[in-house]
Amino acid sequence: MMLKAYGAVLKGKNDRRWRIEHSQVVHPDDFELYRKYSIIPSIQSTHATSDMGWAAERLGERVRNAYAYRLLLEQNGWVVNGTDFPIEQISPLYTFYAAVARQDLEGNPVGGWQMENSLTREEALRSITCWVAKGYFEEKNKGSIEVGKEADFVVLDRDIMTVPPLEIPLAQVIRLFVSGESVPAK
Repeated sequence: MMLKAYGAVLKGKNDRRWRIEHSQVVHPDDFELYRKYSIIPSIQSTHATSDMGWAAERLGERVRNAYAYRLLLEQNGWVVNGTDFPIEQISPLYTFYAAVARQDLEGNPVGGWQMENSLTREEALRSITCWVAKGYFEEKNKGSIEVGKEADFVVLDRDIMTVPPLEIPLAQVIRLFVSGESVPAK
């Protein structure tokens, strides 16, 4: 209903960056509407891993199109991903891990849940950094480490782009920078 309401106003491709929060359970016919009207799917990848234990029972056949982050990404080439704190834990590392591994923090289920809709590590990183900034029209100031940008970033004790998936949520912040200045990490 909201995709069609947005479409009535947006009337095709645009750069207004309207979005649908909690793009979680999408009817198969509706995926194309994200593309048709340039609507940004806003996801919270930890919902897939916290809901996976009961999703099939409650959603039935609809679970096939639930938490379909790969399909949503394919519509416009980007998604906005967040933690949904305080409903989910605030850690962006858990968000990243859930998008990539689609497992809970104990590594279940083995091999991940509905892995056809997982994001690559690069896509997951972009979904919590530069694509979020783009979603707010702030890509010129935030979202990546470049000359002239605000330079909010962390240094971790391991490379989350290469470690085994189960090590991702174990990463610790060893340095924190806000506007390019080092501040104490909590």
